[in-house]
Amino acid sequence: MGTAALSGVGTKDLKAWQAARLANDRLRGRHKLVVRRATPTPGTAPTPGTAAKPGAAVNPRTAVKSAVATPAAARPGAGSVVPAVARPRAAAASAATALVLYDTTGPYGYLGELYAMAAANLAGHFGTVTAKPVSAYTAGMVDQYTSTVYIGSTYYGGGVPDAVPAAFYRDALATTHPVTWIGDNIWGMAGAVGVDTFKQHYGWDPTNSFYAPGGSVGNITRVSYKGQQLTRKIPAGYDGGVLYPALVSGPGYPQVTRLAEATDANSGDTSPWAIRSGNLTYVGEIPFTYVSESDRVIVFEDLLFDGLAPATAERHRAFVRLEDISPKSSPGELRAAADYLYGQKIPYGINVIPVYTDPKGVYNNGVPETVTLAQAPQVVSALKYMLAHGAVLMDHGYTHQYSNVNNPYSGVTGDDFEFFRAHVDAADNVVYDGPPAEDSTVWAQSRVTSALAGFAAAGLPKPALWTTPHYAASATDYRVVGQNIPARLERSLYFAGTLSGAPVDAGRYIGQFFPYAVKDVYGTTVLPENLGNYEPEPYNNHPARLPADLVAAARANLAVRDGVASFFYHPYYGTTALQQTVDGIRALGYTFVGPGDLSQ
Repeated sequence: MGTAALSGVGTKDLKAWQAARLANDRLRGRHKLVVRRATPTPGTAPTPGTAAKPGAAVNPRTAVKSAVATPAAARPGAGSVVPAVARPRAAAASAATALVLYDTTGPYGYLGELYAMAAANLAGHFGTVTAKPVSAYTAGMVDQYTSTVYIGSTYYGGGVPDAVPAAFYRDALATTHPVTWIGDNIWGMAGAVGVDTFKQHYGWDPTNSFYAPGGSVGNITRVSYKGQQLTRKIPAGYDGGVLYPALVSGPGYPQVTRLAEATDANSGDTSPWAIRSGNLTYVGEIPFTYVSESDRVIVFEDLLFDGLAPATAERHRAFVRLEDISPKSSPGELRAAADYLYGQKIPYGINVIPVYTDPKGVYNNGVPETVTLAQAPQVVSALKYMLAHGAVLMDHGYTHQYSNVNNPYSGVTGDDFEFFRAHVDAADNVVYDGPPAEDSTVWAQSRVTSALAGFAAAGLPKPALWTTPHYAASATDYRVVGQNIPARLERSLYFAGTLSGAPVDAGRYIGQFFPYAVKDVYGTTVLPENLGNYEPEPYNNHPARLPADLVAAARANLAVRDGVASFFYHPYYGTTALQQTVDGIRALGYTFVGPGDLSQ
């Protein structure tokens, strides 16, 4: 997801946000943090942070590709509901419901909504999800849901009053329903219910637990979970640390289960990254930024099963899609890939761009060139051969480029973004600039309509799935795609305003990929792509990704009890690296399935 999963605004704010949190943590450690109770005016929404501009370094091929339908806009503070998704076998009968609560106050209050969308999307794998600001919580609400997740992103104290209702602090202790608490303010709960009461109930003392014991957050680079070594890669100066829980022992105190262990690369010391006691699961940091295909966010993705579908059986499936197929693709390369996968009895997806265009003649001696599928009968014949040999047709945009400009590379199909603007900066980073000026429902629909017409004109069926070029589009575009195609298989961007019902802020978003099918906050099913792709050469400050890297990411994702290892591959690389990747993933115990199986 680039240097961070957030837009340029969020990435820029992370350093100051973490610094402010750690300053409060130090004050709390010295018993000098003054915390006041918030006194919200009835009927008003919490105040979000101030707006700013987009722009963040990203990897366009493994960053985020798009689509979708939307839930009804919610009243500010009322929360929004995400519809149910097709659930895994063991969870299907549970009718799980999740409540996601998030912070909205303080100068970086908008981050709470972004993180809440990430949690809500994952919870959408299991059933219906309601997301709302924690300030809107009312007594007894936790008992109305199968499980509750609270994301503490605002460290209350000083000039930011505690916006968590006392009722939530009390109910989190009293309920028998699972509660997962992420990040800040768990010490506020202990203070509200009584420190001794909390210790006797859960076996640890949040009021004596800190992110930087001894004055340093350390250098935690690895999280161990269920036998897997997961990565934690955070740039220097941006690390807010992991809370070190002060466990207590002795007569009358319950046993605390250490679910995942963090390791400091400098000292070799270990400490709990996530713990559980009674109904409470605590995760020591918000894991949705600086993620990778083998990141510690995998722990949280699996822990959700405990609260929402605990009877889920162990199952590990894999999926491969062939990428960037266009009217200019080599029919021989397509058939070779098809023959290999068919011979291995592997169903697969084919991501097809219906119109190839090189408006400036970059690859055609300066002569502009446009070719449709209908004008490429040999390619169409190869596509039909693939469909008869295990492939499922997927739509990969209309032209996979934008206008006649570099966006950011050449203006040519397959190279560039289609639904988002981007440029390459002086440091050779791809920077997202935001949606095109003409972005709208009408504009997006015209491109989707034209794409579907291109398949029909070539005598091909309507694609079953959509993947947004380079994984980037606006909220409007995702909704348009969702009205035309039932599901997308990709990584996606999620924009501020989606949960609150406020106007969508195109400059504030979070990118996310999934280890299983979800119903996301736009209301659309999204199938997973969580391993990335084979890329033999480094580019734009991103290292090469070889079969061994994809297999290593698949190994890390074994920690998800019903997870998927999903990657994509360009047929023009031949079949050797494809075979190495498939063999490696199979050797881990994964079973390759078709995209239609991923939502089950």
